[in-house]
Amino acid sequence: MLSRIKIESFKSLEDVEIDLGLVNVFVGANGSGKSNLLEAIGVISAAASGRVDDEALMRRGVRPGLPQLYKCALIGAAKTPHIVFSAENEDAAYKVSLFNPMKDPQPAWRYHTESWRSADRELAGRSHRMKSKPNPEAGFAALKALELPAGDPALALLDLLRNYAIYEPNTPTLRGATPERQPREPLGLSGGGLPQAVHSLVRASRRDEELEALFNGFCELIDWARSVDSASASDIPLSPSAATSNQVVRFVDQFMKSGRNVLSGADASEGALYVLFAAVLALDERAPRLLAVDNADHGLNPRLAQALIGRICDGVLRAKVSRQLLLTSHSPQVLDGLPLRDDRVRLFTVSRTNTGRTVVRRVEVDDELMKMGREGWTLSRLWVMGHLGGVPNV
Repeated sequence: MLSRIKIESFKSLEDVEIDLGLVNVFVGANGSGKSNLLEAIGVISAAASGRVDDEALMRRGVRPGLPQLYKCALIGAAKTPHIVFSAENEDAAYKVSLFNPMKDPQPAWRYHTESWRSADRELAGRSHRMKSKPNPEAGFAALKALELPAGDPALALLDLLRNYAIYEPNTPTLRGATPERQPREPLGLSGGGLPQAVHSLVRASRRDEELEALFNGFCELIDWARSVDSASASDIPLSPSAATSNQVVRFVDQFMKSGRNVLSGADASEGALYVLFAAVLALDERAPRLLAVDNADHGLNPRLAQALIGRICDGVLRAKVSRQLLLTSHSPQVLDGLPLRDDRVRLFTVSRTNTGRTVVRRVEVDDELMKMGREGWTLSRLWVMGHLGGVPNV
């Protein structure tokens, strides 16, 4: 997993360093810089893969932007022409600085410096002072990675970064009414392919008692459904005008009459579909080992949002495959579902200073917080009342 990321001169992130856990939740006002954090890791991901251009960024869920919008433009910020990113763990570190002229921007960003190190040696590096003039748009680490054997710890870090993605599902895509524009396995970045992913997860859970228990924990949040699976669209009652794939999510409603109690994803609530989406990302072995979900509460009922974040944490912490999540949210109740006494789960507030700079602060469970908890203060109440930071100044 990543233990630390550092971002310099990217959008509102003039100089930000964060120590990460397995599940990381970022809360803050609109425009505070939460999405900028997720996208910064997306830029590192593209750089570690060998090329940073719009195609590489969009594949990871990063909004493409002109250099003048990517580079920090805050008043009083250092006048550096580069954006700088680094990611590390106890085994390896990757750092890169990128350049693209504002007056004549190019399709691909140029590597200014790049360093990929294991614990005891440098594996790949470049500098603007090098006598040779290698292709400035091609990353050295991606080329060097071809020489390392599978299982190498430094290669594991690079692969973790390269497969990163930012998910932001929308209801039409979850329902299958809108095609997925950013397909991935097991799910597209907008939630496309949910029926197939649910089917795979159901089958895998039947062979693994621990996985079955975790998946059932998610399904229990869909309290009106007796069972959840997927089926052929031809076997489900669907409106002729419903746009759908060949396979659909299948719910059996426990309160409806037999023979009329089978619903597809086109008829079920969006909350039910989002619960299944979260279950797939937390439990499916094919999901990226490092991923982000922007707006993770997805407009859910507050109690459902609180319960769902608890299931997500439980799934990630207990799953056989190690996975690291970064989630952003605006829902106060999400905070109350976090098991923060486990150091692998971390909460961060994100805010902007009076000069516009994004500041990220970890909320730690200390003696003072425990005392307030005993007095009846929930994390959600503390946040809304402004005691944790990361709230709008309105």
